[in-house]
Amino acid sequence: MQITRQTEYAIKTLIELGQVPYGQLVSSKTISHKHSIPEDFLHKTIQILSRAGLVVTQRGIQGGVRLGRPLEGITIADVIEAMEGPLAINVCLSPGYQCENSATCQVRKTLARAQEAMVKELRKTSLAEIAAHEIGEIKTKV
Repeated sequence: MQITRQTEYAIKTLIELGQVPYGQLVSSKTISHKHSIPEDFLHKTIQILSRAGLVVTQRGIQGGVRLGRPLEGITIADVIEAMEGPLAINVCLSPGYQCENSATCQVRKTLARAQEAMVKELRKTSLAEIAAHEIGEIKTKV
């Protein structure tokens, strides 16, 4: 499994929004330029994040995008699920997938354990913790 570029941009966007006071709007143009994300692609990404409730958008001259909930309550798993759907490393582990061999399939059992560990790890750390760590690394380099 590999996350898409759009999911990577979504994570960057959310971390960027977490750098301003909660509720403050940031223009998508600012995010686009700072992270070298094509504006049209960023708009589509923000629409998906908005539908998932991770961001709120406001149109107009004073418009922009802001976090839909505090960054402390958002994990990478939340972003992946918003952008790409339910986390499943194989189709047989997808919600609602019916397989007549699921009870005895050893491959499925192994993949299920791996998926469980991956999801646990992706839910363990908030984007706020990741952002704080990144900022700390940047400050020590300066």
